[in-house]
Amino acid sequence: MKYILVTGGVISGIGKGIIASSVGTILKSCGLHVTAIKIDPYINIDAGTFSPYEHGEVFVLDDGGEVDLDLGNYERFLDICLIKDNNLTTGKIYQSVINKERRGDYLGKTVQVVPHITDAIQDWVMKQAKISVDDDGVEPQVCVIELGGTVGDIESMPFIEAFRQFQFKVKRENFCNIHVSLIPQPNTTGEHKTKPTQNSVRELRGLGLSPDLIMCRCSAALDASVKEKISMFCHVEPTQVICVQDVSSVYKVPLLLEAQGVVDYLCQRLNLPVEMRARKMLTKWKEMADRSDRLLEQVSIALVGKYTKLSDSYTSVIKALEHSALAINHKLEVKYIDSADLESTTLQDEPVKYHEAWQKLCSSHGVLVPGGFGVRGTEGKIMAISWARKQNKPFLGVCLGMQLAVCEFARNVLEWKGNCAFPTELLFIFRSHALIALR
Repeated sequence: MKYILVTGGVISGIGKGIIASSVGTILKSCGLHVTAIKIDPYINIDAGTFSPYEHGEVFVLDDGGEVDLDLGNYERFLDICLIKDNNLTTGKIYQSVINKERRGDYLGKTVQVVPHITDAIQDWVMKQAKISVDDDGVEPQVCVIELGGTVGDIESMPFIEAFRQFQFKVKRENFCNIHVSLIPQPNTTGEHKTKPTQNSVRELRGLGLSPDLIMCRCSAALDASVKEKISMFCHVEPTQVICVQDVSSVYKVPLLLEAQGVVDYLCQRLNLPVEMRARKMLTKWKEMADRSDRLLEQVSIALVGKYTKLSDSYTSVIKALEHSALAINHKLEVKYIDSADLESTTLQDEPVKYHEAWQKLCSSHGVLVPGGFGVRGTEGKIMAISWARKQNKPFLGVCLGMQLAVCEFARNVLEWKGNCAFPTELLFIFRSHALIALR
């Protein structure tokens, strides 16, 4: 088993999940079986109780596990099926260790972070890495592990220490570290600043991990002189400094890494059994990425939700829309509308916001109302649903969105009054009307 650890520096939310997915994608294009593990240092057992504003969307796996949204990226990029144990949290580790202590598995020893917590982390990773994630049931050959947060966070320390030990347990030829760091470009000077990355790598090395590849997140491509500077101060070759600049689509990132020799380096560093030949999977990937840049026709979808201030709250819905638009050769424009802005109270308090929200809705080709929790904003969603029905606009309700569509139909078509239980027959009535509208 080969292990690739992806760590992050300077800031969180830098794109480690996309880079980890992209590394897995280019390795899978070589014919390797790849699995993925996401480590989140928070004490929560899983992501199920999070507000969408905390960590974005809660992604639900096939086994019902409620996990970090990055596992959705892994499944989309790698075409694999993960389970809840592929998302490891501090809470899960401590829970398992405490359960062992209560059973007496440690034979009365003092239970400590080192070695008991760090050993539990290593055992979990090694056990989970062997579980097949492909339809063919073959054991994976490469495990990509993403460590959430940034190097230096107090929450991440047990995991950093665990992997410091882990690199010696599995041997150097089976373990490598990719460090993702920010290269800012202040508007005042316009030049790329490498000091944050130097400090981040210095701290990582001080904790016992030395990066094999430094992936630099930046707004524009780095000059050779910047790469050489990072190489000099971070103890790596210039070829080990990879530029990951902003691109028009996240699906171009695997191609970006491939073009800079990441596969060649990993094959050499980890002695991977790969034949250097034309790879059909990557060819198809390139065709898809190129096609996304050539789209001329545009379709705009109004997403009427309660957590629209953070687009990550609806990642899976957005990705589904993107894939659908690409399949019919249309460029997607998502118009985020806070459902509360459509309500009459907003008209009284903030009329400008109210009219802007309705203008967005009325100028859209279709309406999507996603899931949500609580009463706030539900009337605004019902208004958007009612508008879509009356204007004969394509509509999709997901979870709470579908429930509110039933409520709107009962109120305004069946003219039911008051609060009452809806019989199952109503769902079939609504479904038949919805299908007719979509046709």
